[in-house]
Amino acid sequence: MTDEAFSIDKRPLRDLLRQVEDGRAQLPEFQRGWVWPHPNITSLLASVSQGFPVGTVMTLQSGGDVRFKHRPIEGATPPPAVEPETLVLDGQQRLTSLFQAIKLGEPVVTQDVRKQRVTGWFYVDMRAVLDGQTDREDAIRFLPEDRIVKNFRSEVLQDYSTREKEYEAQLFPLSAVLDPYDWRRGFEEYWWDRDKESLRVWGRFEELFVRNFDRYQVPVISLGKNTARQAVCQVFENVNTGGVSLTVFELLTATFAADEFDLRRHWEKEVKAAWDAPKYRILKEVSNTDFLQSVTLLATAARREDAVGHGVAEERLPRIGCKRKDMLELSLDEYERFAPLVVEGFRRAAQFLRQQYVFDTRFLPYGTQLIPLSAILALAGEDAQSAGAQSKLARWYWCGVFGELYGGSTETRFSHDLPDVVGWIRGVFGEPRTVEAAQFPPGRLLTLRTRNSAAYKGIYALLLKAGAVDWRTGVKAEITEYFDESIDIHHIFPKVWCQEAGKDPGLYNSVVNKTPLTARTNRIIGGNAPSDYLVKLAKSAEITSEEVRGHIRSHLAEPEHMSVDDFPSFFAARKAALLARVSAEMGKVIVDDGADTDALAEADAEELVEVS
Repeated sequence: MTDEAFSIDKRPLRDLLRQVEDGRAQLPEFQRGWVWPHPNITSLLASVSQGFPVGTVMTLQSGGDVRFKHRPIEGATPPPAVEPETLVLDGQQRLTSLFQAIKLGEPVVTQDVRKQRVTGWFYVDMRAVLDGQTDREDAIRFLPEDRIVKNFRSEVLQDYSTREKEYEAQLFPLSAVLDPYDWRRGFEEYWWDRDKESLRVWGRFEELFVRNFDRYQVPVISLGKNTARQAVCQVFENVNTGGVSLTVFELLTATFAADEFDLRRHWEKEVKAAWDAPKYRILKEVSNTDFLQSVTLLATAARREDAVGHGVAEERLPRIGCKRKDMLELSLDEYERFAPLVVEGFRRAAQFLRQQYVFDTRFLPYGTQLIPLSAILALAGEDAQSAGAQSKLARWYWCGVFGELYGGSTETRFSHDLPDVVGWIRGVFGEPRTVEAAQFPPGRLLTLRTRNSAAYKGIYALLLKAGAVDWRTGVKAEITEYFDESIDIHHIFPKVWCQEAGKDPGLYNSVVNKTPLTARTNRIIGGNAPSDYLVKLAKSAEITSEEVRGHIRSHLAEPEHMSVDDFPSFFAARKAALLARVSAEMGKVIVDDGADTDALAEADAEELVEVS
C-alpha cells in the first residue's frame, strides 16, 4: 500500500453514529459479533464524557474490485437495499457500544462480567459528575430494562421507571445525550417550583458532560476502495483489538458471499461430508485452510499453464503457490472449478495412504503433506493410478517423511512438489526436488524415541507395511487397530530389564527397540527378559515357539537373539533391517558407518516422554 492508499482525519462521533444508523457504515461479513460486557461500555462512555481518546476507527471505502458481503452494525436497521459507503475494519466494538448506548433509543442487550445476557439502559448520576470527587465510571450506571432495581428477594430498592423519577433522582439517560432537549425541558419544568438550586444543576452538567459527546471527534483511517484483498486482511490483523486472528477462510467467505456463494456451508456440507466414511478417517483433521491451499495450488498451476499457452516469457510466468497472498487472490470461479477436483484428490490421498499402511491421524507423519499429495492426485488424475505412477508417488511420499522435509515453512516445497511430481509421473520430468533433497542419516534411528517425530511414525507404518502381526494372536496389526485392540508402540527388550541389565538408555529407548503391539500382548511381556516372555507368549496363545518366532520376524526382529537375551546382536540386526526398509522405500542407498555417538548425545539432551 502507498501513502495515497489511505487518508486520516477526524470526524464527529455524532456523524459516525448517524452513518451506522442509516447503513452508510456497515461491517464486512468476516467481522465477529459484538461481545462487550456492560462494564467495558461504561468505561468507554466515561472516556468520551471526559474527552479522552478511545482509539481510532479504520474503514474501507466500498465500490472497489474487491467486494465483501456486509451486514449492519448490531442494532441498526437500515433499509434492506442500502449499500454501504464504508466498511468498518477496526473499531466495531466501540462503535457498536456507543451506537447502542446513546443512539439506538432501545434497551442495550449485552453481557455481565460472567458473560450472562443482560438487557438495560445506561444512566449517569448528575450530582456525582458535579461533585468532582466521584470517578466518572462510578457515576455511570447500568439499570435493568424496566429501570427498577431490586434485591435478590425481588424487593424494589430504586425505581426510575418514569421521567419524573429520573428528574427526582437527577439521573440522566445516556440514550438522550445526543438530543437532550426534551429531557432538559422536562427536568427544568419538574424543578421550577420545587428547588431553584436543582434547577441550576443542568447548566453545569451540560457543560461538564453532555457537550463532550456533541463535540467529540473520532480519528478515522480510511482505506481507499482500490485496496487489495490481501492488504485488507493484513491491515485487519495488525489493528484488530479483539486479539483474534482473521483467517484466509473467513475473508474468502466474506468475499464469495458478495456473489451469493456460502463458502462455509460448502466446506461443512459438501467437502467434509465427502469424507464422512470410516475409510477416510485419516482426513478428519484436514482444515478448511488446508483445503484452500490445495485448491490454490491447482488454480495457480492453471494460471501458469494458461500463460505458457499464450507464449508468456519464462521470467514473467505466474508462480505456482499457496501462500496466504496466493489464497487471497483465489477467485470464486477458480474455487468452483477446482474444489471438486481437490475433494476427489483428498479422497484418493486417503486411499493412497491406506496402501502405505497409514490409517490413523495419530500415526500420520505429516498432516501438511496431505496438501500437495491431494493436489498432485487431483491434477494427475488417471495418470496417477497406474502401478508405476503409484510407485513413484510412494517414493516421493517416503522421501518427504524420512527426509523430514515438511516440518517447517512448507509452502515453497508444495509449489515445487505439484509440477515436479506430476511431471515425473507423466514422464516429462526427472526426479522431484523433494526426492533429490531427502537424506536419512543412519544415526537418526537412535534419536527417534517418541511419536512426536514424523520419521518415528514412518517407521511404525513401514512395520505394518512389512506385514507385522501381533505376537500373541498372529493377527495383522492394522486389523487389530480397526477392532480397537489398543495397539501402540512398546519396547521389545523391556525398559525395566534393560535398566537392570545396565543397557544404554540411548539405545533401548530408541525406535530400534520398539514395535507395535496390543496392550494385552504387552502385559504378558511386562518387564521380563525376552527369553522368559517368549515362552509365556507361546503358552498364552496355545501355539508353538516357532510360530511365535515367526510372528516376531514379521516385525523385522530376530527371535534368535531375543531367546538368549543378546541385546547388542538384536539391536544391530534390527537397526540394519529397519535401515534396509527405509532405503527401499526412499529408493536411496543408506550406508551405516556405525558412527552413532553424536546422534545418541543429541537424543539424550532431549526431554523424553516414553511409552513403556
